[in-house]
Amino acid sequence: MKIEMKVPDFHKGYGMELDWEDGFEIEIRQSPESVMLRANKAGLISLARHLLALSVSSVPAGYHLHFDDLNSLEAGSCELIIEKIS
Repeated sequence: MKIEMKVPDFHKGYGMELDWEDGFEIEIRQSPESVMLRANKAGLISLARHLLALSVSSVPAGYHLHFDDLNSLEAGSCELIIEKIS
């Protein structure tokens, strides 16, 4: 299987514009023992795109993406912060 994906550009002035697949659903649940990420196909593709976008060399260390149930995640989800360290 071959997958092609457009990774959003990073702009120093305003960061990166996130590109979401239509109909994405992402849920993050936390228990004392684990964190569970549940997503439909569109959600997984969207997250993959966001992770690839963070990996490009023009994105500085410390830049992060912040998601919660008021911003992209399903109701009741705990926060998800993904940060580039180098």
